[in-house]
Amino acid sequence: MPTTAKEKGMEVTDYVDERYDLEKSTEAACSYLKDAYTKFGNWTLAAASYNGGMAGVQRQLDAQKVNSYYDVLLTEETARYVYRILALKEIMKNPQKYGFEIPEHALYSEIPVKKIEIDSTINDLASFAITQGINYKILKIHNPWLRDKSLPNKSKKVYQIEIPTAGYTKK
Repeated sequence: MPTTAKEKGMEVTDYVDERYDLEKSTEAACSYLKDAYTKFGNWTLAAASYNGGMAGVQRQLDAQKVNSYYDVLLTEETARYVYRILALKEIMKNPQKYGFEIPEHALYSEIPVKKIEIDSTINDLASFAITQGINYKILKIHNPWLRDKSLPNKSKKVYQIEIPTAGYTKK
């Protein structure tokens, strides 16, 4: 959620949404879950709060006078969320048992990238991409957190933009 992302130090605007940055969003999610575990003392309530919010889960626990995920009635979406996480954990632990063993030859190969630091405004991301030897589509694939066609930066914040160094052919 935008408010939670901002609480975790992420930028969420019309131009930048760091919830789409794989590394930053993963770090924020881990931080959130760690805080939720500290608050609730168990992973099921922590996971439920990831979907329903810590305050929302706590309100339901208080209103229903219970302290266990398995005793509280939550919204259907939040209640299902925990079981989906548990199912994914089980599949990730035993992928072949559930038919998810992917042969090496079928996996995508990693695309090497370099990260460049930008501390100024980019008025046209398509033109910027061309100066980096790629196109706008490839820039957006590697930087989905860039949400518009420009990057205003009056504050001179340092952004790291991922540029692939190989893996794409030029036409």
